[in-house]
Amino acid sequence: MPGLSGAERTTTVVIGAGLPGLAIATELRRRGVDSIIVSGLESPGGGQTSQTPPLQRCDAADGSSREERNEILRHLRNYASSHQLDIRSDTSAVLLDKMGSGTAGPTLHRWAVHTPDGVLLADHIVLTRCANSQLRRMLTDLGISVGQNLVAAMRAIGIYLVGVGGLITPTPKEVLRQAKVVGQAISAKVHPDSVPSVLTGSFAALPASVQAV
Repeated sequence: MPGLSGAERTTTVVIGAGLPGLAIATELRRRGVDSIIVSGLESPGGGQTSQTPPLQRCDAADGSSREERNEILRHLRNYASSHQLDIRSDTSAVLLDKMGSGTAGPTLHRWAVHTPDGVLLADHIVLTRCANSQLRRMLTDLGISVGQNLVAAMRAIGIYLVGVGGLITPTPKEVLRQAKVVGQAISAKVHPDSVPSVLTGSFAALPASVQAV
């Protein structure tokens, strides 16, 4: 693909710098997988620019849930700062390009994530703020046929979902559970010879009061 000689390379690009994005970036770092986090996705595919509308939060009227969410978010931000996670809050993805499969082996980058600041090449993409209808439209724009199992179709091409729901967003604890599952799946591909981590363990950097799911 022309124009990619100066592109940055990473294992995973996380799209969304909120709680789900920080959760999966933390989980990936804990498993030894590098990532770059950008603020969001402005153009979900190769077609017209489309802003993702904010989803209704399922804990919007629950004060205790908001307090728990804020506590989790605070600890994730502390972890991100202390471990120098690459978070680019002022940078958004504007276009996703699926690169050819080729025969370059395990070093092949399957995705080119275009941003106003340049191109990021990655094997995996994690989306954190898209409705199912937008995800299906994105895959259609990329020329990918989607059946009933949207998640399986996306994972097959290296796209994962964390914090993505239907009409409402998942609870903070569900987001952490999703981050564990996705972190395990990506880590297993990046480090296929490593011993799988137990998914029911404590989440990195979180106090005991918010670890139990």
